[in-house]
Amino acid sequence: MSESDSSSRSSWIDRIARVFSNEPEDLDDLITLLKDAQQQGLIDHDAFFMIEGVLDVNEMRVRDIMVPRPQVDVIDESEPLDVILSEIARSAHSRYPVISETKDQVLGILLAKDVLKLMVQGQLNSIEDLRSIYRKPVFIPESKRVNVLLREFKSSHNHMALVVDEYAGLAGVVTIEDVLEQIVGEIEDEHDEDEEALIKAQNGTSFKVQAITPLEVFAETFKVVLDHDSNIETLGGLIATHLGHVPQKGEELVLQGFNFRVLKADSRRVHLFLVKPVNKASDAGSADIDD
Repeated sequence: MSESDSSSRSSWIDRIARVFSNEPEDLDDLITLLKDAQQQGLIDHDAFFMIEGVLDVNEMRVRDIMVPRPQVDVIDESEPLDVILSEIARSAHSRYPVISETKDQVLGILLAKDVLKLMVQGQLNSIEDLRSIYRKPVFIPESKRVNVLLREFKSSHNHMALVVDEYAGLAGVVTIEDVLEQIVGEIEDEHDEDEEALIKAQNGTSFKVQAITPLEVFAETFKVVLDHDSNIETLGGLIATHLGHVPQKGEELVLQGFNFRVLKADSRRVHLFLVKPVNKASDAGSADIDD
């Protein structure tokens, strides 16, 4: 090893030692030390972001990251086969909970790849054929720790779990992608919303609005005057301020004539809202939104 390499290595070790010279007493202290390490150039922003995500996952429960039941795309076994196939094609998910006609019972998990295989083989002609490929559902309590769930996903090779509440009712679903997004951030695919479109009209009077949408853009688009502090610049910041915390997936808020439902969010920030003008007082109370 050259003298310059030895000197560089010693300098790097000295910098690490300076950052961690005071042993952290709790998680907050550890985060502070990691931030110091980032500021000193020992770790880059992305590395710090993921380390922080790993530490956050250790403190999270499944209820914090699951997709709530009203937002879950399910397959209703009582529907005709062509309707079911159309729903699979429309929503473009890889896995679906299958519910009974009463909607109170989950019969199994349907994988899109299994459906495609049957179709290619010419063996999908009835609901009975579909039933033959149901996978056994995995149920977990909403209080389960997320880091424990990740270990179970890895060991079982299962990628979806159904979340039940204290009364054994279906509260939502959680996937391995939901867990990984807490560590690496939002994972987009070809079916996700176009990030370039800040405001996109949906069916009826609903709009999908990015959380990064500047308030002046929102105000101009919807012809409204928003009452807010001068230091708040984005729609996500406005909603977070009124809620008093980082908006979570599934949360709703009626504010200044609009109903805001959080469609996408992680532990650090909100990404996407479903927005619908509230025209009547009764609408504000029911908070119903067309998907």
